[in-house]
Amino acid sequence: MTTATLNNLTADETMSEAMIDAEVQNDKKTEGRRRNIDPTTCERDYSYDEIEFMQALDEYKRDAKRMFPTCSEILEVLRKLGYTKDVSLPES
Repeated sequence: MTTATLNNLTADETMSEAMIDAEVQNDKKTEGRRRNIDPTTCERDYSYDEIEFMQALDEYKRDAKRMFPTCSEILEVLRKLGYTKDVSLPES
């Protein structure tokens, strides 16, 4: 808002504008927040490994500020949890 505009406003209008500006700033602060994954919102019981993976992936997404990680990024999370590919040959 410019100084010329402020000079033409009444005290009440100036206060209303300031309150609206404060609300917009507050919305911008909370805009980037992500909700945590809550496994209790689904109608199934998750195993410990599933909950650990969901939490690790959620943490990665928050840290990297990426809502949709790539497959490579998901593999990175799995590897950090200690998962490896079993490369043994299947028995014939």
